Amino acid sequence: MRQALLIVDVQSTFSPPEWLIDGIRALAAKLPAIASVELHDEQVTPFQQQLGWHPAREDESLIEADEVFVKHGYGQTAEAIDYLKRLGVERVLVCGLQTETCVLAAGFALFDAGLNPTLITDLTVGSSLDRSGKLGIELWTHHFRQVTTVAQVVEGLQG
Repeated sequence: MRQALLIVDVQSTFSPPEWLIDGIRALAAKLPAIASVELHDEQVTPFQQQLGWHPAREDESLIEADEVFVKHGYGQTAEAIDYLKRLGVERVLVCGLQTETCVLAAGFALFDAGLNPTLITDLTVGSSLDRSGKLGIELWTHHFRQVTTVAQVVEGLQG
């Protein structure tokens, strides 16, 4: 099965745990991988005005990827979605930070684009509301059904 990895917002701004960084790095070395980085531009997304906080104006992905796409808000950019479409993948494996917000938003963007989003449940961390990611995993399962684990992905790559 042709697949790619979408790494959502694993950047210093969101203080990812080391186990997440290490796990994603190991998997990204085995698959085509793209990453998103969320940067602040109040003119594009009014985080400060509406929420009283904002991501950093400058940051970078903590995971090496084939391509990195900057976004200003929760969703993925059209350029990132177009890039994945050009890869001709059968499914997009999704991992990263803020399971119930930015990761879930990535799922909706991929789904709407006709790509098959699959969440890697043990390579995601929730927002400050639910660091376990359980709420986001439940929402993902409800909306997209497709979830997997790192072990299942690696097994599929070897088989």
